[in-house]
Parts: sequence; structure tokens; C-alpha cells
Amino acid sequence: MSTLYITTGASRGLGAAMVRVLLDEPAELLCLSRGHDEALDALAAARGRRLAQWQVDLARPEPIAERLEQWLRARGPEGLLGVVLINNAAMLETPGPFEAQASSDISRALAVGLAAPLLLTRALLRGTAAWPLPRRLLNISSGLGRRPMAGVSTYCALKAGLDHFSRSLAEEQATAANPLRVVSLAPGIIDTGMQVQLRGADDVAFAAQPVFDELKRSGALDTPEQAAQRVLAFLRRPDFGAEPVADVRG
Repeated sequence: MSTLYITTGASRGLGAAMVRVLLDEPAELLCLSRGHDEALDALAAARGRRLAQWQVDLARPEPIAERLEQWLRARGPEGLLGVVLINNAAMLETPGPFEAQASSDISRALAVGLAAPLLLTRALLRGTAAWPLPRRLLNISSGLGRRPMAGVSTYCALKAGLDHFSRSLAEEQATAANPLRVVSLAPGIIDTGMQVQLRGADDVAFAAQPVFDELKRSGALDTPEQAAQRVLAFLRRPDFGAEPVADVRG
């Protein structure tokens, strides 16, 4: 018996680190990413885990969500202890004034970071509606969804939207026969490619750039591996879902 984990953005950063931790557990993994990680295939085979990687572009989420719903219906609940969707993938625009952003970049960031999580969640609800087992939804949020920062307006907006979607969905699910337990979780400050992008930004266009330089210099950043352990520990808490918007740091 195992738990099914569906994870987006699983080929790098926090997503890849979480998948590697989960391969040490009785887990079945479905990874949705732009890239394909052959090392993950080898690791899963060595540990006797079921792992599938879909190489997809979440900027076009509708067909991916339809595929997931159909896959879940065909998979069924046999051999599973539970199912978890981790909406981890996101995009950061080029830091700078909002009016300078390309419209295509704004649209793509909103599709990957907000539309895709909503549509994949709908696919999970529909595809597992008859499954008699626990279901959890973990949306990876950010402190920037809860406090504004000039120069990253689109990212702030999509993370705030993810938080409020989680609050609303949790209210809907509270009266369901088998409720989906929902949390939008800020994972802490992690040294990923997004942090590299923020540190490398033009400090004239993005006034907060020195803040991110100092976070790196002072050693305040978690590694993806450290963050993955904390996030997954939160996911396993018996009170997961009691508060639909949370921070891994408490």
C-alpha cells in the first residue's frame, strides 16, 4: 500500500527535492514538469517505486488537467492509502515595474501559478470523487502573497490568489462526505533559481534587490532539501487543513 503524490514543478528546486524525499517512502509518484529527469527514473527503479513523469507546459493547463482527470479515473484507488496533489510550479516575472512587463509574461505567470493549480485541483476532485480514502491538497504559496513588494506584482497577485482560493475551497469541502483537506503553505525562503533571479535583478528597476543579496550573504536561506523536509513534515501533520493558509515556520 502506498500514497499517490501528484507534484508539479518536480524537475528542479523544491519540487525535485520533495520527490527525492518521497522516493524513500511507500509512495507512488506522478510528476508534472517541463523537463524530464532521468536520474529520478533511475532512483525510483532502484528503490522499487512507481514513478511517472509527464513532460508538460503548465502555461497551457486545460489539456493537462483533462489528462489528469482521465488518468485518475483509470488508475482508481486500488492499492492506495491516500492521494495528495502538490501544486508547486510557479513563475517569477523579470523583477521591475509592472508597466514594463511583457503581456505574454504576465499571462504565462498567471497560467502556471494560478490557473494550472485551480484546474488540476478540479481534476483531482472529479477524478477521485468516488475514492474512499483521504485526499489532501498542498498549494505552495509565498510570503509575497501576504505582503506586497514593488517589482514583483504579478507573482504577489498569483500567490495571493492561491491563498484565497484555498480558503474558499476549504469552506466548500467542509461539508463534503469525504472532504479534500486543503492548505496553501508558505515554505520559507529557499535558495532556488527564483532567488538567483531576484539577486541578479537590476537594483534600479527592483529596489528590493539588495535584500535578497543580504539573505544569501547572511546564510538565511534554506536549501531545497531542508525546505522539502519541513514542507513534507507539515503535509503529514494530523491537523493538516485545520487552517487553510499557513506558514511552515509557524
